[in-house]
Amino acid sequence: MSTEFQGQVAFITGGGTGIGAAVARQFAAAGGKVILMGRRREPLLEVAEPIGGLVVAGDAADAGDVKAAIAVARDRFGGIDVLVANAGGHGVGELTQTDDESWRMATRLNLDTAFVCARELMPELVSRRGNIVVLSSLAGHFAGPGVVGYVTMKHALIGLTRSLARDYGRQGVRTNAVCPGWVRTAMADEQMQVLVEKYKLADTDAAYALVARDVPLGRAAEPGEVADAVLYLASKRASMVNGTFLMVDGGASAVDLPTIAFAH
Repeated sequence: MSTEFQGQVAFITGGGTGIGAAVARQFAAAGGKVILMGRRREPLLEVAEPIGGLVVAGDAADAGDVKAAIAVARDRFGGIDVLVANAGGHGVGELTQTDDESWRMATRLNLDTAFVCARELMPELVSRRGNIVVLSSLAGHFAGPGVVGYVTMKHALIGLTRSLARDYGRQGVRTNAVCPGWVRTAMADEQMQVLVEKYKLADTDAAYALVARDVPLGRAAEPGEVADAVLYLASKRASMVNGTFLMVDGGASAVDLPTIAFAH
């Protein structure tokens, strides 16, 4: 069993499902302690209890909730070494379909959660020479159709990553981002169901096959594969990696879209 993160503590937002849950399990399996923060306590407990993790229910975009979570974490584990800013959500709709409330929600779920947690945790991370891993997306580099809020905020997370890397690198805090393509999670399953209904597909597996048709590896990622990338960036093996992003997209971002017609 790996002990790579022995003695280290990770603060993970949105850790109750999908990528966040996979990161929590792998970090704990490598000897670390985890604090999971989210608005729904039950799924967080399902992940945390078997691995000895700590659950703090709250809104990661609310400074008061984050301060309280940090205080609990210090009391229980002594401090925090890694922030995994994984909380997020959809900003669905084209520009003219996105009202002010939808835009504010996309901002809060995707960008504010990372910004607030990073700001409140930075003194702790500086004192312990810790690091931050931000979960952006393939949508942080390219635009999908009809998701202006999501695309905009995932792009903004890349800017946040670079800004923090520049400002706090001299103080020993590295900040990097992971940018997944399609990942087989509960949230992605909901999107696949849209395609099942639209194209009369047999099931969500057929929908995943459809969205991965032009991806060089030909499939969506599993949550654990994204977690592998997160743990690498959080580890001492990435000690000289700062202000960058790691694509976990099966090669989707390497595809020259205007030439796809020649491949079929």
